[in-house]
Formats: sequence, structure tokens, C-alpha cells
Amino acid sequence: MTPPKRPAAASPRGGAASGPAKPDPRRPLDRRRTRHGPRQALTLADLGTLHDALQRRERERVEDAARRTRERAAAERARQLFATAVGPVTPLPPSGRAELRWPKPPPLPLQREADERAALREAWSDEVDLESLLLTDDGLSFRRPGVGPDVTARLRRGHWAIQGEIDLHGLRRDEARTALLGFLGEASRRGQRCVRVVHGKGHGSPGRRPVLKAKVQRWLAQCAEVIAFAQASGPQGGAGALIALLDRGG
Repeated sequence: MTPPKRPAAASPRGGAASGPAKPDPRRPLDRRRTRHGPRQALTLADLGTLHDALQRRERERVEDAARRTRERAAAERARQLFATAVGPVTPLPPSGRAELRWPKPPPLPLQREADERAALREAWSDEVDLESLLLTDDGLSFRRPGVGPDVTARLRRGHWAIQGEIDLHGLRRDEARTALLGFLGEASRRGQRCVRVVHGKGHGSPGRRPVLKAKVQRWLAQCAEVIAFAQASGPQGGAGALIALLDRGG
């Protein structure tokens, strides 16, 4: 006895189990959907803008490639030129030494300082009258207005330690003036307080008279950095040297 046939199952939408699916009347036919929402159709203007952007990107790529090619060619020409000029070289073997990078010194206004020294050198006179400034006591001394008389006395006694010295022996007048100007400027820049200037006693000069002594006194009195000076004591050079006190703010 044959079992009775079961009726065919209906589709979830109520249609037949086989055959092409019917379109959903709720979804329009002229719009496609993507994962991020509806995708609109591109217009001719959009296609033209995209075409121009692609062409511009292609031109930039070609120009960049050409530029890199030119740079490589120029570098190769420079390398070949250097190799031709230098000739064959042999690389040095590794030394095992550490490459230390020392800090660079601070920039110095050398040209400006040279110009200032030149201007001061021309301004320093050998004939300036200092009779009102030079004190007539047991030792020739000088102090600027506002500096107490005890300063020169302490200079003669060696109250301040001598931090720098310049010897002008054997120099001509212009050479000595330039050397003294540079020495005082450098001493002031370093913050030195007390320096000694050796001008000599004139034993080797004609007439055994000191040639630079009077000139050095006048030069020091015209130097803005010098606030006082006195003749050195015997152990410090006596009549052949001067001890100068520099201004801390000079």
C-alpha cells in the first residue's frame, strides 16, 4: 500500500518553493544599496572631475620619478668626478675610537671687537693732559672721580691678586698701544679685576729713559675699563710696571 503524497511546502512569502523570486515592491529598482547606505549614480560632471584628478596624480608621479632620476644622475656624476680627481683610495680600518662631539664654543663678535679696538686706538692720544688726574705722592697713581683714595694705596700694597699681565718690552708705540688695548678688552671680557702692565724702566732705551712709561699711563687713563692704577711695588716690578684695577661692569 503506497503512502499518500504530501503537498508541496509554501515559500516564506507564501509563493511557490521553486522558480524565480519576485521583486520586493518596497525596494525601488533604480537604486542600489551598499554596506554603508544607498549608492547614488555618478553624473558626467563627477566623472570629469575624477578623470582630471587621476590625470593630475599621474603627472605628479611622472614628474617625481623624473626628478629622482635627475638627482641620481647628478649624484653619480659628482661621485665619478670626485673619484677621478682623488684617484683610488683605501678605506681606513676601524680604529675602535669613540667619536666624541664636543660642544661648539659660543660665537664671538670678533669683527665688531676689532672695529671697536681700531676706533679706540685712534682715539687714544699720547699728548692728553693728565696733570689734574695723576696724583703726586710717593708713587705715581691715578683714580677716576668717585673712586676713594684708599684704592690706589691698596693697589700699591698688593691688596688684589693679579689675574693677568702684559709685557710691552721691545714693542714700538703703535704696537704697544694695540697690544694693550686688546689685552684690556680681553681681561674685561673674562671678568678679571686686577692686572699688571709692564712697560719697562728704560735701561735699554736711548738716554736710559723709559719710552713707554708716560704713554702707558695716558693710555690707561683714557681706557673706560680702568678705574685706577698705581705704580707697582718692588716685588711686583717697581718703577717698570703699573697695577691697574678694572671696573667689574666694564
